[in-house]
Amino acid sequence: MNNRLNKLFEEDLKKIYFLLEKRQKEINSYFDILKTKKEPEKLIFIDNFIDEIGLKQNNENRLAVINRLVNLRDDSLTQALQKENFSKEEIKKIQEIAYIWVKNFYINSHANLIQKIKSLKLLTPFYRTILEEVHNIGISMSKWQSKWTSYIINGINQELFKVFNGDEKKIFQMLQTQELLDKGEDNKTGDRSYSVLKKTDNGYKSISYFEAFKEEVGEIINKIKIFQLKLSVLNDDILNQKDFFLDYLQTLIDAFKEIDTNNLIKKWADVDRAWMKITSPLQIGHPLEYYEDHYRKAVALEWDIRITNPSYTKNNKIKQNIESMFKKFFKQLENNNQQNIYENSISNLNKVQLYIGRPLIYYGAEFNGLFSAQVVPNDENVSKEFGKKIFAFADNVLEAQKAKPTLKIDQIIFGDDFLKVEKDLLNNKTDLWHNLYNITTIGHEFGHILWMDKESETVMNKNGNFKNIEEFKATTGGLMAFFENEKNILKKYVLRNIIKRAITLIAWMQTPEVEPYYCEGLIHLDILFESGVLKYDDKLTINMSENYYKSTTSLYQKRYKELAKHYLNKEDATNFLSKFANKENGYFLPTNKKVKSFVQYYWNLYKDIGRVVL
Repeated sequence: MNNRLNKLFEEDLKKIYFLLEKRQKEINSYFDILKTKKEPEKLIFIDNFIDEIGLKQNNENRLAVINRLVNLRDDSLTQALQKENFSKEEIKKIQEIAYIWVKNFYINSHANLIQKIKSLKLLTPFYRTILEEVHNIGISMSKWQSKWTSYIINGINQELFKVFNGDEKKIFQMLQTQELLDKGEDNKTGDRSYSVLKKTDNGYKSISYFEAFKEEVGEIINKIKIFQLKLSVLNDDILNQKDFFLDYLQTLIDAFKEIDTNNLIKKWADVDRAWMKITSPLQIGHPLEYYEDHYRKAVALEWDIRITNPSYTKNNKIKQNIESMFKKFFKQLENNNQQNIYENSISNLNKVQLYIGRPLIYYGAEFNGLFSAQVVPNDENVSKEFGKKIFAFADNVLEAQKAKPTLKIDQIIFGDDFLKVEKDLLNNKTDLWHNLYNITTIGHEFGHILWMDKESETVMNKNGNFKNIEEFKATTGGLMAFFENEKNILKKYVLRNIIKRAITLIAWMQTPEVEPYYCEGLIHLDILFESGVLKYDDKLTINMSENYYKSTTSLYQKRYKELAKHYLNKEDATNFLSKFANKENGYFLPTNKKVKSFVQYYWNLYKDIGRVVL
């Protein structure tokens, strides 16, 4: 590799990273209109949309709409619509209008960014072509997303819910007994689907994405072929990744055009295999995760490019701490039948590729929520061969937290002193904040890797609750590694983070696609109430003294061991979750009466003043 060319390429990456930082600050500045009228064009943009969907013009509704635009989540907007008595059908229509509004905003923003990169002649023709063609495909993926949501989430899933009178156990049993779930590489029931259900005279049958969305998928396949052709005549003289990218694009074509539902997971596993060989600082993200579809885990339409921060210096300390903790706990819990899980976890840890950076351009399902971090692929057969990639977007998260206005509900729940420490951490102690992010977020992604083999998710998900304990397992894995290697300066900050996360996740009670995080929060709350850190008697009391901290860490270690044992035995996830939460009227609520009382108090308060800015 030519060192001079490599240096120039790195400098270009830094310039792009700076452009991204500037763009994100500009987008985050929409929050400023809640306090000042200095940027009337932004206020007009927001208020015009509020008028379009029929909401009242006030700061609560502006915050809900800005959250939809900036943070790409629609829970605040949904609650604003519910508060003004919009019907369920009206809300669904407005959610789609909001998706298109957000989609148009970001596609235009991405196009401008790519044009800027081209005009400055940043990167090489090879990588500029990757940006342009990913953008072109992204436009089609985003168009498809609307039909995907309408067909699966608002269509067939709602129909199943009605047919089975809301009995989700019966829905899962039907899907399994009628073999309506995609088959994995071993020909057993897979942990995800690249297909949808189609109603027939005799019930349902499973058909591939290509059959269900022929026009949309056909358009994407054609665009990938054009992408392939354009890359084939260019060279990657910097990173020598050309063959890997071309192979990856071919596997995408093969996977998208597959119609045999028994081959879908196999084809997409080949996509993941080809993708794992790409180690460029510009990483394409394809359909990988499956949170939205609760029943069949239909894989969401992710499509993006992530960029690695060229200034980031690698630090393997997190991985080492996680591995050390896992080995210690496994030794305490193991029996003769679980060596495969140990070997799988250690192998995956040692093969992790860690990318710290930002989302560069993004489309499709990601206009309904960007991840703060991600560990993929989920396919354990692929991971056994190639490991996993962990992506962490610390800079974006920090900027988002700084930009977010202080809410009245936070003042009532946490108090001024708690919020003052939080603000000081964000604005004056960014190195400390990044250390905390490493523990709680990157540690969370490493935590996903542990205690599993290729069968774990399928076996444990018989009643559809695997994800609803997996997020707690992930976060607590990162915490366990910290508790084994505590630094005094971070202890109180870690506890604060747990408290804030556990409580604020209550806001997602009625947002189905993030139910796993809401359930995670309920398990955290159970521990925090049991340890005495939190007490609720018409008002929340927070006690973070050393004794309460020790009591909390002890309970986390106990709970984590119970959960690890659950994973080692591959027990149904519902059996663990039901100790802490059960569904009532369609939503999970805590089994502990004190925790339940607080959750209901917070939820009612959130519905009432959750969008009131101080």
